[in-house]
Amino acid sequence: MSLTMNDGCPVITGLGLCTSLGQGTSNVLEALLAGKSNFSYLQREGRISPAGDRFIGAEMPELEIPEKVSASIRRTASFSGLTALTVLDEAWREAGLVDVDPARIGLIIGGSNIQQRHLVNLHKRYRDREAFLTPTYALSFMDTDLSGICSEHFNIRGPVHTVGGASASGQLAAIKAVDAVKHGDVDVCIALGALMDVSYWECQAFRAIGAMGSTRYEHHPDQACRPFDRHHDGFIYGESCGAVVVESEASARKRQKAIHARVAGYSVCMDGNRNPDPSLTGECRAIVGALEMAGLSGQQIGYVNPHGTGSVVGDETELAALKHFGLEAAKINTTKSLLGHGLSSAGMVELVTTILQLKDGNFHPCRNLEEPIDQDFNWLFTREGGHVRYGLNMSMGFGGMNTAVCVEV
Repeated sequence: MSLTMNDGCPVITGLGLCTSLGQGTSNVLEALLAGKSNFSYLQREGRISPAGDRFIGAEMPELEIPEKVSASIRRTASFSGLTALTVLDEAWREAGLVDVDPARIGLIIGGSNIQQRHLVNLHKRYRDREAFLTPTYALSFMDTDLSGICSEHFNIRGPVHTVGGASASGQLAAIKAVDAVKHGDVDVCIALGALMDVSYWECQAFRAIGAMGSTRYEHHPDQACRPFDRHHDGFIYGESCGAVVVESEASARKRQKAIHARVAGYSVCMDGNRNPDPSLTGECRAIVGALEMAGLSGQQIGYVNPHGTGSVVGDETELAALKHFGLEAAKINTTKSLLGHGLSSAGMVELVTTILQLKDGNFHPCRNLEEPIDQDFNWLFTREGGHVRYGLNMSMGFGGMNTAVCVEV
């Protein structure tokens, strides 16, 4: 094994993914490297407004739920809950956690208020007959619903809780899982970036606040998602969910489990700002924190997976932050250009795709990046190979949240 510099760093031994490009890490990686995407108009119940307003996005194909999931859970859990079980099942099996003491396994869910479409549909179904409302409504609007469903199914008895960081929730969950392992709270900690199941209400509000893409590309939905392109127009939603299994390197070696990557450095910082405004200072603080913990300079980072939503101000601010650390020469692509923005799941899904690309030695192209707003960066317009040891993944969220993670393979 070539990993030597950061011996003692927590490692990742299990990965799970569900996205609009398919289910399972190998399927998603293959589709990303081929530059595929699945953008169209959102079709699920609860995503078209009563007035007929439609929104561009990318929805997942039919979910293949693990056979062991009970009929009761299949009947009562939300789409977010069923997706979480499916993604965790992949990560759980890969990391081989069945023989680990359940009391020494933790679970952190990234994302709260994630089942909005489920609740909107319930409101519609039981309008004017509230006395017949399904009792599980009392469970599904709580921020413990996913953690309860998952801990029950996998018999997880260590610390289990939910963290919220808007679009940085998934990466925040991964960071908190790393902290839990480093502090010895658990031997193994799973972090999940939950599927944020938006309804037409959230889509309308995101468009109104200027974050989501407008109707500019309504006749060409496949062209709407274009992070860092001169003609970007806001983020485009994409269903996704991801998970990582974190443990110490000693634990992985003792259990004889293959190591995907080491978490060499990470950082979380706040801007003191309720609004969606990006902050160059905040993003620089997150990057420098992750680099310093990893003992790296910007020039040692060979690959950057940025937050890159397609927001006009957000894209420009992020490139300014990356340029501040001399990261122009690193390979850079935009996973959101192919999958869309998963909001609560995005930071986790992009952390998983970062690790998959670093391990595979191949990097996916950017979609719709025809005129980059900054030509100084090493944009990947086509699939590109090459060994890269260190990768940097960024995530930012409403409310002034900035996170960054450095991984080593």
